[in-house]
Amino acid sequence: MRFFPYERPYENQREAMDRIYNALVRDQDVLFEGACGTGKTLSSLVPALEVARERDKTVVITTNVHQQMRQFVEEARAITREESLRAVVFKGKGSMCHIDVGYEECQTLRDNTRAVVDAERDREQLERRQRELLAESQEGSDGSAADARSAVMDELENIEDRLEDLEEKNVCDYYRNNLTQDTDDFFAWLFDDVRTPEEIYEYAETREFCGYELLKEGIEGVDLVVCNYHHLLDSTIREQFFRWLGRDPEDVIAVFDEAHNVEDAAREHATRTCSERTFDSALDELADSDDPRAEDATNVLSAFHRALVETYEDSFGFGDREGIGENWADVPIANEDRRDELTLEFLRRYSGRGIDDDLEAAMALGQELDEEYEEAYREGETATRTECQTLQAAGFVSAWMDEGTKEGLYPVVSVTRDAGTDEIYGRAELYTCLPRQVTGRLFEEVSATILMSATLQPFDVTEDVLGLEDPISMAYGLEFPEDHRRTYAVETPPLFSSDRDDPAVQEIVTDALDDAVRMTAGNTLAFFPNYGEASRYAERLERRESATVYLDEPGVAVEELRREFVADDGGVLCTSLWGTLAEGVSFDGDDARTVVVVGVPYPHLDDRTEAVQEAYDAAFEGTDTGWRYAVEIPTVRKTRQALGRVLRSPEDIAVRALLDRRYSREAKSDLGKYSVNGTFPHEEREELLDIEPSKLKFAMLNFYGDHGAYEGDPPAP
Repeated sequence: MRFFPYERPYENQREAMDRIYNALVRDQDVLFEGACGTGKTLSSLVPALEVARERDKTVVITTNVHQQMRQFVEEARAITREESLRAVVFKGKGSMCHIDVGYEECQTLRDNTRAVVDAERDREQLERRQRELLAESQEGSDGSAADARSAVMDELENIEDRLEDLEEKNVCDYYRNNLTQDTDDFFAWLFDDVRTPEEIYEYAETREFCGYELLKEGIEGVDLVVCNYHHLLDSTIREQFFRWLGRDPEDVIAVFDEAHNVEDAAREHATRTCSERTFDSALDELADSDDPRAEDATNVLSAFHRALVETYEDSFGFGDREGIGENWADVPIANEDRRDELTLEFLRRYSGRGIDDDLEAAMALGQELDEEYEEAYREGETATRTECQTLQAAGFVSAWMDEGTKEGLYPVVSVTRDAGTDEIYGRAELYTCLPRQVTGRLFEEVSATILMSATLQPFDVTEDVLGLEDPISMAYGLEFPEDHRRTYAVETPPLFSSDRDDPAVQEIVTDALDDAVRMTAGNTLAFFPNYGEASRYAERLERRESATVYLDEPGVAVEELRREFVADDGGVLCTSLWGTLAEGVSFDGDDARTVVVVGVPYPHLDDRTEAVQEAYDAAFEGTDTGWRYAVEIPTVRKTRQALGRVLRSPEDIAVRALLDRRYSREAKSDLGKYSVNGTFPHEEREELLDIEPSKLKFAMLNFYGDHGAYEGDPPAP
């Protein structure tokens, strides 16, 4: 295919590209699983661009992983060196704004600035016309020129008065330069290569342009756009985004990278929340209003506010309040046979002429207040654009009452502690359990979608969860030499949460982990079910003094830690499988030789997870469907993602070890449903070699020794 920038693709890449091309021509969606490091992006991007060129469409490729965004840019640049291609990388306004204002403020500034520029252009035209008419009248015409000039002068006076008013309003000087200066050089520069948002920001900043608005202006009809998930998953943003592209949805081919993350991302975009502080601000706003509707609005919003506080306060047992930290913690409120506790408390506390009527009054008043705030900012009366809290609170309560019992929505109350004031406050949330309520509509709208990942199987589950209709599915494993890798299911005791504190279990796991680190010809990556377990075993390994131990901790940037680790030779990096290093980050060649997954990284099984399981059980009506769809399969995908951090090229050699008997083939008979071996794809199960913990060191010693990986004498087992 003409867009492939390299001479010879892998054999499977050629087959994958042909199959994807044929699917896209038929407007079919594609589920494409390819092993890490085998060229999924180009295998998807090349046929998508081919079809788009033939059928006048635009390809939008999207990810939620920063490193993948950078990889997309590099591969798009490689393509543009071979083929004429207009490609842009699009980021949200928040990361590209030169004066750091919000969306509403930006919209007002843009409107005001355009009004000023338009008025100045009108004034220039009128001044030019009045000079022409003055010249005509001085040449001794019949007086018509003088009369016309008098009319023009009246218009000029009106324009001057209008400009005087406009000059008092808030404007954006950067956007003004977009409208008044020559931007041809910017667009020539933009399409001379594939520019990153950071490069666009810097180029525009030095010339005092608004790079974001110029980018919006320049993306119409481009061949390829690289962007973040939210440009497609958020329906409002998607509609605007396609309008900027100058494309109808059916003219867009969407490509999702790391598509195993789409499920959670869709939930995040669909979930609605409203904080107690929003209600506080709304009630303060209403107290300052003399509108007669403010009383009704206060009546309904204050009842919900009091119910929210009462609900989380009633949930606290002895010591619970003191245990609340800065992270949001859920308070269980759902009931099996009736509405949730927050709604019941709201209904008990509310007294008035009717919830619907009061909410309608609150919404109408909120809309008017919001328009007043918009006008005040537009007119320069305020330095910032105030958001109407009444409108936000009323809209949320309306959604809570109207949609709270709908299929796939789960009501939640959460609490947190303000670090500055030590105050406890809460929020209400309508949590979306069924991602297909978001993604299904998107897949129906666009021409076709390619969902690609190293961990999409089982495909039937992905189809159900995301709402795909009869997609083409394909899976390609590692094409690299099989003798360059070994994958072991090490039969250490199952690390059920109840057994993790057992000293005997910890000692067995530490021995196996220490053996893996010592026998590795280079660095070792060690992934654990959570950061607490990572810290526990990092300390135990440090006491063994077999290698330098690097510990990834929550909330700490990993860039410097990663640089130190890959510069080592024989270190071990301990981290969580739910952290940032488990996917989208490559450890090529000598960066890491061995990857060890300790335990089965089930997520915290809280009420939300149970709600998702129940929603899946109801939606798909299968035995244990909820557990399988919501817990087991996502958990094994996490493990498979971690295994893919090594073996990134045909030259790499690596050992991948799973330390937990639940991964072994042998344990399926006695562990039953607790075994996860059968959840792996068939070809990966075939590579899993069951091994006793005491024999792991000898197997690794032989493997790395056979490949001549050790420098000097091999380590002693």
